[in-house]
Amino acid sequence: MFTGPSKKDAILDTGCPPVGRTRPVASWRLHGTSVRWSRERAIWLRGFTLLEITLAVAILAMIGVAIFAVGVLALGRAVENCMNASMLNAEEDAVRQILSNRMAEIQAARGAPDPATETKINSGYGMVKLLQKSASAELTEPNNTQLNGINLVILTVQWQRGGVSQSKQIQFYVYRPK
Repeated sequence: MFTGPSKKDAILDTGCPPVGRTRPVASWRLHGTSVRWSRERAIWLRGFTLLEITLAVAILAMIGVAIFAVGVLALGRAVENCMNASMLNAEEDAVRQILSNRMAEIQAARGAPDPATETKINSGYGMVKLLQKSASAELTEPNNTQLNGINLVILTVQWQRGGVSQSKQIQFYVYRPK
């Protein structure tokens, strides 16, 4: 017949502290069985080794570097997009200024505007083509009376941006009595 400790006591006598114990003790009792701990075992269970801490710090450092690299790349793309948008805005402003200047010239000039002209202008962002067309507006009063001396002027600016054709257009009326 078996006279040693019970099977339950044999399983519990593993040399490991029970769950929930925060610090090992030199001696403790478990169901009548004495478990003795060696000094080395107690020191080993007290904390992490230098190697474990070094590995954890190295892994955290690599994760930090990866996050930083992704952030730097995203910041670089954001700056590049801002610079592109700024350049496009400046180019659009130059084109609007060309249209505005030509409209002021036509309104200030004496006589009827030219029926059709084409001019190439350096905008500072490349060459643009300014097309001018004008014709009699042929407007009528509600009683079908023809309004004479009013011309419809159409100004169109065309240019290339990244190989894609771009254009802006304005229309306005000019009155020149005959």
